Amino acid sequence: MRLFQGGIAALGIILGLGSSGYAQEKTDISITRQPGILYLASHVMETQKLIEKHAAEDGLKDVTVNWRTFSGGGAQTDALLAGNVDIVNTGTGNLLLLWDRTRGKVKGIITSSAQPVIMVSRDPKIKSLKDIGPSDKIAVPTVGVSTQAILLQMAAGQMFGDSDLKHFDPNTVQLGHPDAMAALANKSHEVASHFSAPPFQYLEIDAGNHIVVNSKDIIGGPLTQATFFTTTAFAEANPVIIKAMREATVEAIDMIKKNPKDALSAYKQVSGDKTDLNTLVKILGQPDMMEFRTDPQGTMKFATHLHKIGTLKTMPAAWTDYYLPESADLKGN
Repeated sequence: MRLFQGGIAALGIILGLGSSGYAQEKTDISITRQPGILYLASHVMETQKLIEKHAAEDGLKDVTVNWRTFSGGGAQTDALLAGNVDIVNTGTGNLLLLWDRTRGKVKGIITSSAQPVIMVSRDPKIKSLKDIGPSDKIAVPTVGVSTQAILLQMAAGQMFGDSDLKHFDPNTVQLGHPDAMAALANKSHEVASHFSAPPFQYLEIDAGNHIVVNSKDIIGGPLTQATFFTTTAFAEANPVIIKAMREATVEAIDMIKKNPKDALSAYKQVSGDKTDLNTLVKILGQPDMMEFRTDPQGTMKFATHLHKIGTLKTMPAAWTDYYLPESADLKGN
């Protein structure tokens, strides 16, 4: 599995951190995210230096945050397991897998978005998931464990029963969202469908592709997309950074809601996305696209599914099992 490219040695780093600890709080912090406006809060946090600001207010000065963009959650979690980054901002599935595999030594800090993700296709014969044939290819960020891959498994369970939960797994191909969008634009490419994410899904629809399924149709409500998580060893050794992360996320979301256009300007500045600013503003006007929120949504549904298929060996009793104690005040599910 891609999640464990680093192998047992990398896992040992995580499991062993608790005994070695840190002499003092880190001031040079590395955080990863994926492409797209699901991670808009992180772009605001970066351009406005909100983590640095809140850390200083909380007594830890001269903090430097290095933001890194990875194409998929698998690469992000590999980096966390290897000790190459401190915090990752990615989907619920990756958080649950690391929480389970490290026996609770990786936990969530706070969430920042719960927008819908949409599967689109250029193939006129694929109007719904029931039209997917054995040879049809669907791009997802990480095969098997990304939000999109898990949603396909959940849909398969609804369509074919629990005995065929992985019905669509052979159809999935691992591509980052920008590469998947390029694949859809290339009519000779084998990938004709993309379980996408904002803004890519709306740009793909505007380019003539059509909607196959919406995540809300599968899970029946909002679903956390962007989650900040880290090792418990890092959190215990760096309580001011954890507090600053939470405060910065709250402030970033408040800024997005008060002035989405400025927030999108920050996204364009950081990401280099050439999409017209007014087009991005229009995208945020789509249904449920302003669901930037700090409370985990739909995560226990994911946990139930992953436990059912054997990916999670331990079934959490509540969402608070895989979030830090500092996060218990969030109204999650």
